[in-house]
Amino acid sequence: MIQSTSFRLEAYRIRIELFNRSLKVIEHPHLSRMQNAEAAHYIEALAYDSTYYRNVGHQLKALIDQASSAVIDSGGERLVFGSPLEAAKLNIGDYRQMKNVGGQFPIGEVFTESQDLEAVNGRVRIFIFGDTTFAVNKPQKPITLEITHGRVSAVFDSTPAFEVLANIRAIEGQIWVRELGFGMNRALTKDKTVSDIGTFERMCGVHLSLGAKHGLYNKPQIRRATARHHVDVFAATEKVFLDDRLIFQNDTWQVF
Repeated sequence: MIQSTSFRLEAYRIRIELFNRSLKVIEHPHLSRMQNAEAAHYIEALAYDSTYYRNVGHQLKALIDQASSAVIDSGGERLVFGSPLEAAKLNIGDYRQMKNVGGQFPIGEVFTESQDLEAVNGRVRIFIFGDTTFAVNKPQKPITLEITHGRVSAVFDSTPAFEVLANIRAIEGQIWVRELGFGMNRALTKDKTVSDIGTFERMCGVHLSLGAKHGLYNKPQIRRATARHHVDVFAATEKVFLDDRLIFQNDTWQVF
């Protein structure tokens, strides 16, 4: 399915309706957000290296599922996930053990979140975030977030476009850090970007979500009915550790 905007209708999502009819679906939404040269980046990101995605993806999941902590080093700042992580979810194009075949493309992501949301503390430098129009926004210098007990407690070097935080706080009262996403798509990098934040989420590196909404994991502090926001932000990642094991450096996953 190819569409310039999205496939969400008021009553249902078309992809889910097709899955319910046992059809295989590849979804390419929001193409109107891609501009000029970005089309080449998008097309490159569609290429599928089954050996890379399946081997690295499954190994990442195995390491995440057994880790008791994680650290994101974003160049002088460290964000510490001081508890085990939730069982990781895979978006790597491997549908052999899944009911449905397909999804939104490009693919390439393994994601989780802290089992104890309040065990997330430290600072993280953000070089790209999704703005209020769901577009990639890259400030001239990284924005630093301070996280205390799983919530954003301070922001440094912010920009007017980072008003998304005020929107979250106005509705939800606080700003949770939820998703910890490990993007794997090597066609999308700090320098090779696309405007659609949902596509750029696959970028080879680390992204986090701000806001209470992350429906794949239930948490006692959060009621689904009042969880409204899920804003992707991208860490200027230098290194990633699971326990004491270095798994990401030089923009590359190092899991073997």
